[in-house]
Amino acid sequence: MTTLSEVRTIPLEDFFRNDEKTSFQISPLGGYISYMASHQNRMNIYVQKVGEDNATLVTTETDRNIAGYTWKNENCILYSKDSGGNENFHIYSVDLSTQTVKDLTPFGDVVASILDKLPDSDTDILITLNQRNPQLFDVYRLQVFTGQLTLVAQNPGNIGNWTTDHNGQVRVATTTDGVNSTLLYRDTEQDDFKPIVTTTFRESLAPLFFTFDNKQLYCASNIGRDKSAIVVFDPHTATETQELFSHPQVDVSDLSYSRKRKVLTACYYTTYKHQQHFFDAQSQQLYQNVVTHLGNALEIYFVAATRNEDRFLIRTLSDRSKGTYYLYDVAKNTVTKLADVAPWLNPTELAEMKPISYTSRDGLTIHGYLTLPIGVEPSNLPVVVNPHGGPWHRDAWGFNPEVQFMANRGYAILQINFRGSTGYGRAFWEASFKQWGLNMQNDITDGVNWLIEHGIANPKKVAIYGASYGGYATLAGVTFTPNLYACAIDYVGVSNLFTFMKSIPPYWAPFLDMMYEMVGHPENDKELLTATSPVFHVDKIKTPLMVVQGAKDPRVNINESDQIVEALRKHGVEVQYMVKENEGHGFMNQENKFEFYRAMETFWAQHLQQ
Repeated sequence: MTTLSEVRTIPLEDFFRNDEKTSFQISPLGGYISYMASHQNRMNIYVQKVGEDNATLVTTETDRNIAGYTWKNENCILYSKDSGGNENFHIYSVDLSTQTVKDLTPFGDVVASILDKLPDSDTDILITLNQRNPQLFDVYRLQVFTGQLTLVAQNPGNIGNWTTDHNGQVRVATTTDGVNSTLLYRDTEQDDFKPIVTTTFRESLAPLFFTFDNKQLYCASNIGRDKSAIVVFDPHTATETQELFSHPQVDVSDLSYSRKRKVLTACYYTTYKHQQHFFDAQSQQLYQNVVTHLGNALEIYFVAATRNEDRFLIRTLSDRSKGTYYLYDVAKNTVTKLADVAPWLNPTELAEMKPISYTSRDGLTIHGYLTLPIGVEPSNLPVVVNPHGGPWHRDAWGFNPEVQFMANRGYAILQINFRGSTGYGRAFWEASFKQWGLNMQNDITDGVNWLIEHGIANPKKVAIYGASYGGYATLAGVTFTPNLYACAIDYVGVSNLFTFMKSIPPYWAPFLDMMYEMVGHPENDKELLTATSPVFHVDKIKTPLMVVQGAKDPRVNINESDQIVEALRKHGVEVQYMVKENEGHGFMNQENKFEFYRAMETFWAQHLQQ
């Protein structure tokens, strides 16, 4: 067996540096491959002809990574970028013939996103934009060469989502009053929207896309069931006409289709790994062909395709690898390697991520993942508990650079899908309502105790670290179970539930009533929020703490971190505070990541290894 002393200490930068090449896409007609890679330490877009090795840099952003991009046509790429982490994303175009970059949404504090690429048009796309009112998103037709905007659908004041049909017509919308949601439908864009079904936010009827005749909808629905299923919904009768697929243990929420062949291909769900169910024999055979080439030990994703679906881009992933991109030629049944995402990381040097489960103190089954450092017996180890953000999100099997970094330094890492984590059905989600700092926190505490009872954790060397809600859980952990943790790191976490509610972005305002039901109302639940806001209980905190914050964070305002740091310092509690002025809700810039994780490494060594 390899011992810890024989395990190579992998340079910190290897875990957190920009990927060598990632986010590969293929142009609609298949003439070009594109990818993102580092240029002056920022992720930018490169383009090369298929079959050639030389690539051309087509964007030169230097202040911030490009958040994402897509091909519009064979000569135009669209991409999204914000400023300093403020999440006010603009849409930019790149004319590949001239390499001219244009901000297509050059307005003030707006958020723009692509609603429909309109693949049958070479010039137009549909976008959502909150230019008219920061709380509301209207739909515009955007001409990508001139930047001309034409209003297509104006938000009357309560629409949260829009859905187009296969012809790019805006025909479905979802309204919310913060608690109840109503699905609106119209036969054509000349008709008025009419309400067809209303649900509480506890129920979900989420339109995915239209059936191929544009008459019915494929939806993910948990109406009348605990786990979301893929269904066919008839908007004319407001009824489900068919359940296509469901899973007894977890939600099924995603669905894909072939635009060329007009058939459903697969739906997706997550047990401990990502899984898929095929509807189409041809798609299943394509997948099996790729498995034959690459093996079935990795997760395999079809990430992009040409318009004719004769070539596909494939990405592999695992818990110990950021994966590899390939080009699959259907006619030739050949798989050609394009690039490893992070070739400097050797999977044999990294740790295995294993699923675990335990029973909470009130009888719920809690799932999670345990990553053990290689080269040591799983006994009496220093542990970092890493609760996820959201909190209505979940951890899943796959590569996590933070987890692998900490495991390489000799720590076991416990990730917990506490109650409220998504994917496990409605009842498990609802069990989290008004349980911040209470039963949600108990689930995390029970996970720590499970590790101790099994002899895996050294009870004197358990740390907790999380971001966003995970940051809140970190602060709640050291506040309400002050003897459990040896040290803690709060990363863009909530400390005061009252000020958190007041500082949310304006476009979240329609969902405030829902937040009040799920977290607590500042007036009606004042005692609850006071009892579960760590900033009001700093006298209980004695655990050494590091707080990390982006100054431009629009979700968890810097005031959340300022408050807890000031209060702790007044009480004489050791606290390190790192703020980055050019970051938002989590650090994106490479140099800031390096500084943060260097500080983390020193902090863990000081408190968990001495």
